[in-house]
Amino acid sequence: MKVSLFSYVVLAALLFATTAIANSPVENDTISSKKTEGSERNVMLNASDANKPREIQIGLPSEDVNVYENGLPAVYSSAVHKLATHWRSDASLGEVGLMTPSESAIATGNIAYSVNSFSKLGQKEFKGVLNYHTNHFGWQNVDMNVSGGIGDRWLYTASIYQNFDPGSFAPKFENFSDCTQLYHAGLPRLFNNNRGKFSVIYKFSKSNALGSMINAAPFIYVGDGSVKEISGFKLGTSSYAPEGGRFQYMDVMDGKMKSGRFGDFTGNRAHEVAMLFDYTFHNNLNWIFNAKFMNAPEANYVDFGGSNISEATEEDGLFLDGSKDAYTGLVEGRRTWLHFGKVKNVLLTSELKKKVGNHDVRLGLNEWFYHLNYQSSSFQWTGTVTEYPQILNRVEADGSTSKFRGFNELSPEYTKGTENKLAAYFTDNWQVSPKFTVYYGARLEYYRMSADQIPYSRYSGFHIGDTHEYTDNEGNVLSTEKIQPHKVVKDKLNYAATAQFTYKLTRNFGLTADGTIATRFPRINEYAGNGPTEEQYKRVTIPLLRGGLFYQNDWINLTSMITYISKSNNIDQQNVTKPGTTQSKTTLLIYDIKTLGWTTSAEINPFKGFHLHALFTYQKPTYNNYFIKSPFEGVSDLNANGNIVKEIPQVLAEIDPSYNITPDLRLWLSFRYFGKTYANLINALYFNGRWETFGGINWKVNKHLSLGATVVNFLNQKGASGTINGAELLGKEEAGKFKDHYMSGNCLRPFTLEFSASLSF
Repeated sequence: MKVSLFSYVVLAALLFATTAIANSPVENDTISSKKTEGSERNVMLNASDANKPREIQIGLPSEDVNVYENGLPAVYSSAVHKLATHWRSDASLGEVGLMTPSESAIATGNIAYSVNSFSKLGQKEFKGVLNYHTNHFGWQNVDMNVSGGIGDRWLYTASIYQNFDPGSFAPKFENFSDCTQLYHAGLPRLFNNNRGKFSVIYKFSKSNALGSMINAAPFIYVGDGSVKEISGFKLGTSSYAPEGGRFQYMDVMDGKMKSGRFGDFTGNRAHEVAMLFDYTFHNNLNWIFNAKFMNAPEANYVDFGGSNISEATEEDGLFLDGSKDAYTGLVEGRRTWLHFGKVKNVLLTSELKKKVGNHDVRLGLNEWFYHLNYQSSSFQWTGTVTEYPQILNRVEADGSTSKFRGFNELSPEYTKGTENKLAAYFTDNWQVSPKFTVYYGARLEYYRMSADQIPYSRYSGFHIGDTHEYTDNEGNVLSTEKIQPHKVVKDKLNYAATAQFTYKLTRNFGLTADGTIATRFPRINEYAGNGPTEEQYKRVTIPLLRGGLFYQNDWINLTSMITYISKSNNIDQQNVTKPGTTQSKTTLLIYDIKTLGWTTSAEINPFKGFHLHALFTYQKPTYNNYFIKSPFEGVSDLNANGNIVKEIPQVLAEIDPSYNITPDLRLWLSFRYFGKTYANLINALYFNGRWETFGGINWKVNKHLSLGATVVNFLNQKGASGTINGAELLGKEEAGKFKDHYMSGNCLRPFTLEFSASLSF
């Protein structure tokens, strides 16, 4: 009731401010897209995944959804309903740009570089575009939009996106690594002499993506930060997904044993209706009111994980199908999680914008409601370390054989409930003088969460409705628990604020500084595991401070800044493995991160036709208050305080040159350097720095036809990234034992030739 009443009050205030009546027409009958700051940067070049935008590093782990469509989250949370299953940078969009961390903090409550996209809504004349992409692995992508006018006041737009991507190898249990279909249909209406625009857009998405099932690979960790390929396994072009796609699992909801096929558990389907309203009053007050309802009855995906790779002997009792001889050779304990979700959300954003003297003022409202019904089941198995590994049979102590074990021992999850964010915010871009500009803003958010969680430690055979005796290491019974959901309700206030100052000392040279802070409390998806206890439930605070200088003239735009950012009470659920074994446990961690860095960025146009974007960052992201009490006997507790955050490089660089040979023929290159990254918490193992490289040529043949060719990873670098499975608790004193050791992790996209054609009509 509190939410509803406050919503009506704020909404009434916004409506009251718009009572002015339009007098003169706006001379424009086309609905154009808005361009956001930073849109010149290509956010879709991703060397890890071809189907989603790259994550731009700011020294912290990602804060979930960083993609917005028409001012609303493309998906409310990608923890369950993955972004790439419902949004692509396709022909339905008119503009795709970036919000800075400061802008994003106020408008969304999330400090991050955020992709900001706007729908293509049409124009009076008929226009169409047909895009086609393919690569030498057999990728087929068709993307089409048509738009035009109906009479004097109606427009239409319709889009189709079809993606059939087999990946760089063929999974034997599925035809495609990513099969995604998106459909858009919109009907905009112009009114009141084209001052007003109202659009209704329907969107349907259907997607099946294998994700982490096909991203992992085994390799030899040399010991100096480099990796070598295992004989018979090519990084990036060999499959580490099992040849047999069938499995058994225990349903966490009722404990029943069920069977399935990996490819049948990745379905995603969603319907969405959006309403977009934009009106400019006679006094140039602009009112935007965007809302959407989305229902995803299927939001499913499968996760794979690994542990240690070892040499199997006859005593291990492992057998291939149809063989009576014990299997000897390299094996890895593998883990699988089956995630099942149903998601609904109702999202509303309204903004009033007006220029008043030297002030560009914006007043906004978010009302974002999210309903989640989610559970996951887990199991473990042992596979051969080969291309298309075989799932091995294991002889148990009672003489029986089985392929799958450890049902729901590793972080099975469950939560069902709602989350609501009601926020009011404002910003003001104040031109104090021709030399001095101040941008400031604030956000106040009422946050309510009501959800079921299962706050019990997991064990083999864990499921809702089970009764379990919890014991200590000596076997003494600590408690007997009936496994059942518990209701958690939270009512909290979050806030964000920002201030940016820019002062020009001369015509070309100036100083800039800004500070931003955003807070939040644990989200509903963070209760899907054990969840934080009342003592662990604390406010997450993210402050960002930056200061530096800029220089710009006719051919260069240079900015250099010092940055500090931190995050308190970060929640992370870790699956940790006992070093040298396949024994794993799940533990909930709450810790802090801080990063101090220096970034210099330049946009250079030294001569006609040539452009260069260059960026260099040095940062030092470190853990604070990071402690893991070891769940294994004989393994020391882990203290990661002061260690460099895993997976985040200290050195980053971008070099993006392009040259127009003629007005219609453009050559371009993109180099991304990621420095040394640590592959486990204690900084015992690491990967050397790597280059992600792209290059291409774009030719506008005529006003209707454009052709392009792109090379991904043209340096043909082969390597691993991310973390190393089974190395979570590995100490520095043990790192030497892992020289020339078999391990597994994620690998880079291989050398790929892509071709494109675009037909405009």
